Amino acid sequence: MEMSRSEKGTWTAELTGDHDGLIYTYKVKIGEEWSEAVDPYVRAVTVNGDKGVVVNLTDTNPRKWTRNKPSLEKAEDIIIYELHTRDLSIHPESGIKQKGKFLGVIEEGTKGPNGVKTGLDHIKDLGVTHVQLIPVFDFATVNETKLNEPQYNWGYDPKNYNAPEGSYSTDPYQPKARIRELKELIQTLHDHGLRVIMDVVYNHVYSVSDSNFNKLVPTYFFRYNADGTLSNGTGVGNDTASEHKMMRKFIVESITYWAKEFNLDGFRFDLMGVHDVDTMNEVKKAIVEIDPTIIVLGEGWDMDTPLPKEQKANQKNANKMPGIAHFNDAIRDGLKGFVMDKHDKGFINGKPGMEDIIRKSIAAGLHYDDQLATYQTPNQVINYVEAHDNYTLWDKLNITNPEATETERKQMHKLASAIVLLSQGIPMIHAGQEFMRSKEGDENSYRSPDRINRLDWKRRADFNTEVEYIKGLISLRKNFKSFRLSTPEEIEQHLQFIDAPPNVVAFTLNQQDSTIAVIHNANRDAITFSLPHEGEWSVLVDGKRAGLEEIERIKGNQITVDPLSSFVLKQICN
Repeated sequence: MEMSRSEKGTWTAELTGDHDGLIYTYKVKIGEEWSEAVDPYVRAVTVNGDKGVVVNLTDTNPRKWTRNKPSLEKAEDIIIYELHTRDLSIHPESGIKQKGKFLGVIEEGTKGPNGVKTGLDHIKDLGVTHVQLIPVFDFATVNETKLNEPQYNWGYDPKNYNAPEGSYSTDPYQPKARIRELKELIQTLHDHGLRVIMDVVYNHVYSVSDSNFNKLVPTYFFRYNADGTLSNGTGVGNDTASEHKMMRKFIVESITYWAKEFNLDGFRFDLMGVHDVDTMNEVKKAIVEIDPTIIVLGEGWDMDTPLPKEQKANQKNANKMPGIAHFNDAIRDGLKGFVMDKHDKGFINGKPGMEDIIRKSIAAGLHYDDQLATYQTPNQVINYVEAHDNYTLWDKLNITNPEATETERKQMHKLASAIVLLSQGIPMIHAGQEFMRSKEGDENSYRSPDRINRLDWKRRADFNTEVEYIKGLISLRKNFKSFRLSTPEEIEQHLQFIDAPPNVVAFTLNQQDSTIAVIHNANRDAITFSLPHEGEWSVLVDGKRAGLEEIERIKGNQITVDPLSSFVLKQICN
């Protein structure tokens, strides 16, 4: 049917009656050239996202669909678990039936080798608060008509921003199935006390020439260099122009759609530094009006894109974006070495002189140099040591410390995780980090096979002691509010660093009802450490075990801290 020109450059067509299930596209004439485009705002799509579908979204709600979600008092209470939908279930020994699917994420009672909990039960058992799903919107490079053939992608190749990915559904040919099953995933995680963060990728499209944006309004939605070439801060061939009014409007409206329709609890912006400050603040403003407990976080890297530096939504401009969190690469690289240099070391694996950056990172990076970041509050800081991209921490340690024994590498690994989980700010762990995940040395596994990317549940069983250690650290963080301070003033008041030998960082957290001492020893030898007060101290973490139960009790102020270990002690008040 014909569309009519309307106000402000828009075109409209109106149909009467019920058109649930109607398949449609737009035919557009630009100059003398005709092209066919999918509506960029479309909520449902056909297989492979090649056509839009009109749907009654009420029909996509699961039988038990509520607006309720797990309670969250403040952002610093968040503990994020970053997960790829397919990775969780695809291992032959996962015990999960719906392998690689949205519904596989929410199967209950599944067991793996030696009877270990897998899937949802494993995640719940860890004690994390938020599951961060790397892209689940409709992406381009998995052919949904050939799902019996081996295919893999992380999903950072956007095709339709407002529709879920069909390869994760039980039937990609049924437009409503993918919507309903993603809602089931979110509802079930909520029912089990877990919130859900969605990874969003508005910074680029898979292909500009095939992009629905470009077919409808050529060049408008993309950023260009002065010479007329596409800017490429993303490194994948194009950058969207978030500073343009209609691109900004699209991003804000897309986010609010996902937040309302899918009852999501957070949005992780891929390569957020490509976007502009005003757009991100508009996103945050819109989200707060829906639900102020929804977290907005992103990769605040300083990208080489032709935006004025004061407009880039990166860590250097964090002070211009209150309430928006940034991944803290300073603690990541400080702990294990620069990710772009595979042989570089950090605090945990043998690089001297790293104590200052680790101390500043533990204190939520609030005193970093302004050329590094301008964080104003702890809720702007996401602390992590590994993520879906780059080497896993285990693989990095194999490269940087080939001479180390497996036991030593395990100790380095646990030391890094302890520092992340016991620092101020918001911690994130990568799925499988708790059992020292390996991708067999694959640094960029975005399209590597399942064998490389899957969560190895046999390894989970073999590394049970290490999983219990991470569980203990998480319970410690959740039990003591002093690990989750909310303001710079609170950190200044309660966190005091203690003089320590080289390659050691130590501090106390002082509250009215408790004093906690934390010592991170990155040396290959044990040290004797003087605690700040005489008295009785209960050891809760000793580098091998962690949790709320007392491991041992010491009297006085002297403690021997094992090599490559974190110790946490609570003073016993008489």
